[in-house]
Amino acid sequence: MSKTKLNTGTSTLQALQSLPTTARPAVNANDVVVPEGYVVEPILVGLSLPTDVAFADDGTIFVSEGGSSWPTRPYMPARVITLHPSGKTDAIEMNVQAGPRGITWWNGDLYIALKGGYHMQLVKYNLQTEKLTILIDQIPSGGWHEPGGPIFSPDGLMYFGHGSVSQQGVVLPQGFTVDIAKHPLAHDVPGEDVTLTGNNVRSRDPKAPFPFEVETGAFKPFGTPARKGEVVKGQLFCNTGVWRSKPDGTDAELLAWGIRNPFGMAMNEEGELYVTDNDYEETSERSIANDPDRIWHIKNAKQPFGSVQKPDWYGFPDICGDGLPVNHESHLPSRGKAAELLLKNPPKWAGPAAFLEQPHSCMCRMDFCRSDSFGHRGELFVAEWGTLAPLNSPRKEDLTHGFRVIRVNVKDGTAQPFFHNKQMGPASTVGGAGIERPVSCKFSPDGKSLYVLDFGVVKVTPGNMMAFAHTGVLWKITKK
Repeated sequence: MSKTKLNTGTSTLQALQSLPTTARPAVNANDVVVPEGYVVEPILVGLSLPTDVAFADDGTIFVSEGGSSWPTRPYMPARVITLHPSGKTDAIEMNVQAGPRGITWWNGDLYIALKGGYHMQLVKYNLQTEKLTILIDQIPSGGWHEPGGPIFSPDGLMYFGHGSVSQQGVVLPQGFTVDIAKHPLAHDVPGEDVTLTGNNVRSRDPKAPFPFEVETGAFKPFGTPARKGEVVKGQLFCNTGVWRSKPDGTDAELLAWGIRNPFGMAMNEEGELYVTDNDYEETSERSIANDPDRIWHIKNAKQPFGSVQKPDWYGFPDICGDGLPVNHESHLPSRGKAAELLLKNPPKWAGPAAFLEQPHSCMCRMDFCRSDSFGHRGELFVAEWGTLAPLNSPRKEDLTHGFRVIRVNVKDGTAQPFFHNKQMGPASTVGGAGIERPVSCKFSPDGKSLYVLDFGVVKVTPGNMMAFAHTGVLWKITKK
């Protein structure tokens, strides 16, 4: 890892209205909507595939750029952009497997979750020595979903998560367009012992030079079937899990598993942990419809450190966000093959969810407001990246879900939109120069400003998706 200075050739103020790409040529705060009494402005423009934002105690801002881990993205370096209080910017270049995802500042160091090959990594980076220390390198990865966290509790414990390798509970051909071609042995790992039904999924084999079908089972690599009654042993380092550990990564404790995509994590002032989770998709050989996005309350986080003997289970791969099984009539798809149950005598479900959102909103990173001066103290602000319909849903109503920041009352499960375009949807679709796809939102250390990280332009068709570099923006929202 090394630092390089960025030469933008123009001051921040001069760059606010223009970006170096025709995919998103301009950014205009007048094209977005925030509640009365708040103002919004772009702070950094031209970011490439940004994933998270963090703050040092002195006000330095860090923005992680995820690099080119997916073939749906152009080649870009994995790095962390640093914006100093003086206005100077530089970059921490990262020679890592797949780039930073979550990033946080704690006790003088940067803690970063890196999407990995067969394993994700949690690392610590010291800005003075430029030393990168690997803390954890054992969590199964190499597939569809990515790391969550890390975040720190007030008592100095590190919380982190990781989503499923499979898209729908079994590894399917869609995964080969993402990561599985590079990691053909990747598969999901349960957090406790499970017994399989033997309901395998038959699909085409993208490795074959001619049409050829294979069967794949739950918690198996692609093309490996499961047996009826087969027991798969649970592991501490599973996936679809949420953990906590000491800051050096030792004494890791599994709090929960069965969370398809715990990408966003936040802890309130009472020490209650909440994580986002995104829905199953209405596509493929295990297709599931009308599954709401959700926010889970991870109740085990309130237990004393080291005391959790059995992790809670939140439903993956057989239960939807509303608590109904994936084969319930309300989740039968209009395209693709309907899902069958994969687990026999599954663990007790840990729901219901603290909040249910529209399907395909793609809730991402989030933060609790701890400031009376900003308003809405105690409410959870959530970045919604937005739908991948029509790629992952044939339903017209899903086309505009997400593309905004909402504020959620986790006590009563209600929410209100807070930051969005005048017409719901990304600016590249609805017109104007407003927001595209919010991927993270974090409050400044003084609590007076909410920073929203906008991933940038992503074009989606019924058959594919493609992200565009140099289209990301960091926005700042303050109360007048």
